Amino acid sequence: MSEPLVAIIGRPNVGKSTLFNRMVGGRRAIVEAVEGVTRDRNYAQARWEAKRFIVVDTGGFYPEPAEEIFSEVKEQALFAVDEADLIIHLLDARQGLLPADEAIAAMLRSSGKKVLWVVNKVDAPPREDLFYDFYRIGGGEVLPVSAATGYMFEELMEKVAELLPESAGPGTADRMPKVAVVGRPNVGKSTFINSLLGKKRLVVTPVAGTTRDSIDVVCSYYGRRYLFIDTAGIRRKSKNYPVEQFSMVMAYRSIERSDVAVILMDASKGIVSDDQKVAGLVHASGKGAVFVLNKWDLVSNPEEAYKDFMAEFARKIWFFNHAPLLTASGLELKRITKIFPLIDGVLAERAKTVPPEELDELLEQAGAGLRLPLYRGRKVRVYGIRQIGKEPPVFALYCSEPAGLTAQALKFFERLLRERFRFAGTPVKIVAKRKR
Repeated sequence: MSEPLVAIIGRPNVGKSTLFNRMVGGRRAIVEAVEGVTRDRNYAQARWEAKRFIVVDTGGFYPEPAEEIFSEVKEQALFAVDEADLIIHLLDARQGLLPADEAIAAMLRSSGKKVLWVVNKVDAPPREDLFYDFYRIGGGEVLPVSAATGYMFEELMEKVAELLPESAGPGTADRMPKVAVVGRPNVGKSTFINSLLGKKRLVVTPVAGTTRDSIDVVCSYYGRRYLFIDTAGIRRKSKNYPVEQFSMVMAYRSIERSDVAVILMDASKGIVSDDQKVAGLVHASGKGAVFVLNKWDLVSNPEEAYKDFMAEFARKIWFFNHAPLLTASGLELKRITKIFPLIDGVLAERAKTVPPEELDELLEQAGAGLRLPLYRGRKVRVYGIRQIGKEPPVFALYCSEPAGLTAQALKFFERLLRERFRFAGTPVKIVAKRKR
């Protein structure tokens, strides 16, 4: 990333996600008054006046966590510290300075990075006798702020902009292919991305639903960069788990801002209803798709299992039967890099443009097999077809009565387009328009 990077560090529940949301100008992180809700790092771009930078929201951590998952969260925070140009050590004015804060501060000072010591949850000018205690942290200047109300936020941002190095130029994230890794919980999404990266970038545990935010990470393959979005596992809505509901919404948003979705399925369990739901969501969003049969190492008879799976795929996910499919194992690193040429292939299909003369030829050849019903007693005539959009490809059928073109007729034209031009791995949209 060419922009400088700011990491927000602190123990759990001091308001890191709230500050992150205010800095990036939107509700990107899950905010709930429960310790440990933010587990992975979450990247987003921010701007203050003319300065552009990346903000990283990290999971809260104690210097010596006892639980395994908090140990992994600590590891992710340390990764963020290594990457950061500036660190905001966030403290809690209501709880005061705790030994854990002092231990974190000592670790940050030893990193040699620029650190801002910021006391959150200050809703009015603090009493000096209460605020003075935070100077014991030994970091020099201490800034008060209220991430929830915005008190002293402008002063904080001016200080951030002052300490950051100049940006190396416009960011390249918007020009990179955006790939959303989606699937139902516990199919191995984070493990798959970690394997691609060759390092432990995301929290990976055997607990279903560990990833609850959508996490962006840049991955390079032979000099080409991709922005991977690791999404929360998509599951059915539940009134009992509001955090999980919001995670599902964020997964939907991740699909919406992607170009291609890598849909992971558990090869050892076959296609279940939630797999169909995920694929249907990607298709309805008009995004490209690459299917991955993950955990292929758990399949006992691969050749027979593949035949059975393909038959099941054609029956249950027929609307994406043109999409590429890969068998892989994220855990054992089997065939995972083959995903990149498949992604590039789908991207090329989505950007394909069909010349008008070839579409005229296609319509002429289709005339013999085209049988349209009468509409209000009159025959519907199709006069032409033209491509009016791409990513995904969109075609307009110019006809005498648009309302008379049935879904079956539109499917007929889609089949003709795919037979001749493929459009593998991407939905094709066809709209009926009246000829002027």
